[in-house]
Amino acid sequence: MVVNDAHCHFFSTAFFAALGRGLKDTNPEQAAVTALNRLGWDAPGTPEQLSDRWVDELNRHAVRRAALIASVPGDAGSVAHAVARHPDRFVGFFMVDPTQPDAAVGVASALEQRLRTFCLFPAMHRYAIQDERVQRVFEVAAARPGTVAFVHCGVLSIGARRKLGLPSAFDVRLGNPLDLHTLAGRFPSVPIVIPHFGAGFLREALMLADLCPNVFLDTSSSNGWIRYNPGLTLDTVFQQTLAVVGPDRLLFGTDSSFFPRGWVTGVRDQQLAVLERLGVSEEITVKIMGRNFDALFG
Repeated sequence: MVVNDAHCHFFSTAFFAALGRGLKDTNPEQAAVTALNRLGWDAPGTPEQLSDRWVDELNRHAVRRAALIASVPGDAGSVAHAVARHPDRFVGFFMVDPTQPDAAVGVASALEQRLRTFCLFPAMHRYAIQDERVQRVFEVAAARPGTVAFVHCGVLSIGARRKLGLPSAFDVRLGNPLDLHTLAGRFPSVPIVIPHFGAGFLREALMLADLCPNVFLDTSSSNGWIRYNPGLTLDTVFQQTLAVVGPDRLLFGTDSSFFPRGWVTGVRDQQLAVLERLGVSEEITVKIMGRNFDALFG
């Protein structure tokens, strides 16, 4: 069975430098080193070195392709280097803050570098998804067939920031999937991926996907948001999603990110066990675990 991962973070040196600059009394020139030392994680090196390590990691776990997410705005170049080095293994995602004046230009530039997906985090950057600046980003995407939108909804927690004691002034009220309904209808040619089954907004994510055939859900992470819903289990999450959305718009993902932890095999094992318990056919399992990713990203 082909396994493709629709959700991996590319924690580059630039990512750790951005974290380090938020720490008190940090030398800006040593920001990445300071953050890494406090986290106890491996230094990523150059984007090329990190991309090679990810290829080795994917090979070790028999994962054919993976989405790599540039996890701070302005770091699209790091993932672009990884995609250029291993175009058959990686699909490039990049974070954008549409409230910045050069956001649309930055998206166009990143797409020219063979990246495929722009990532929006409304709660993190504190804007409403209906903001006209978001629409301008979608207009750029619609003009470039094959571009995909990734929109984080629901609960948002950045483990590295929490471990470093950095504040996370997020506003989760801005992460309701239903807020995407107008945009999804206005730009039907732009596929929209919502990670983590909506991260606490499962009902709303299912409603949106049922109404909008260009909306996909990814299965990534431990899905710890389930604890907010008494009686809900990952089994019922998959069961309800398959019943409402069907098998063709569900993308397997892990939310893997840093080394030495590497690729999170436990997420794959847990989700395969769920599909087996539900009696999901091999054909549908193959779609979720890899074929839908290939259909979306070519």
